[in-house]
Amino acid sequence: MRPFTDFIAIDWSGQAVARPRGLAVARAGIGRDAPELVIPPGGWSRAGILNWLTELADAGTRALIGLDLSPAFPFVDEGAYFPGWSESPADAKTLWALVEHISRDDPHLAAGSFVAHPEAKRHFRQRFDCGDLFPAGRGRFRVVEHGQAAMRLSPYSCFNLVGASQVGKSSLTGMRVFHRLAGHIPFWPFDPVPDNGPLLVEIYTALASRLAGLRKGISKIRDRETLDLLLAAFGSAPHRPLVRYDDHATDAILSAAWLRHAAERTELWAPAAMTAHIARTEGWTFGVE
Repeated sequence: MRPFTDFIAIDWSGQAVARPRGLAVARAGIGRDAPELVIPPGGWSRAGILNWLTELADAGTRALIGLDLSPAFPFVDEGAYFPGWSESPADAKTLWALVEHISRDDPHLAAGSFVAHPEAKRHFRQRFDCGDLFPAGRGRFRVVEHGQAAMRLSPYSCFNLVGASQVGKSSLTGMRVFHRLAGHIPFWPFDPVPDNGPLLVEIYTALASRLAGLRKGISKIRDRETLDLLLAAFGSAPHRPLVRYDDHATDAILSAAWLRHAAERTELWAPAAMTAHIARTEGWTFGVE
């Protein structure tokens, strides 16, 4: 595999507004310099990130790009994303196309129309409206999310759309972006790793924090000293001080440093539990062995 020259981490958001507060992008190059935030005038929108990634692809930038979201729903446990629905897709790329089709009129690349669809909504837990096919307890999980739990992380079901830690809305909006990026940027493991140009992977920012030494029970990095301490664990120099420290910015910065640190670990590109079927339907979180 040809080495990457750029390492980009994106903290994503499913907020249905033009410029979600949770969007943050950090970029690192080869070497020890700390990642820096990429902040366009006026801030990021999902469409803005989509356009920026397309530009990276057009330029042939050899970038490893991690996004903090789930690119697919559980499939292996029930043999389908949406059991009982005749339009339930057979693989992740068809899922992205379905989410895009149903949500095509939603502004800001949101996906409210999808979770309001009479068949889809049966599988989601929404505020004051739990679908009849959302199982008791915490909901359904992908195979890799069981692997996350084994690493003492705390994954949430993508079908849960309630609470501050839910990832379902982010995942759905991300699927619209991935559908539009198809043919421009491959996404591992749904696509093979290319020899040239950029590559998308799923990341879990809490994994980077845990691997850097942040103890379980502490999930937010909101000061300069803690961020520099964790960056050092990945061989990074101290960061340039930020105007404001919030967990979106610090998650992106630390995750970009971790991607640079982890990219050449060959075992992370061939997880033992990831079958070809899982790679096609559920995907995998980079870094979960």
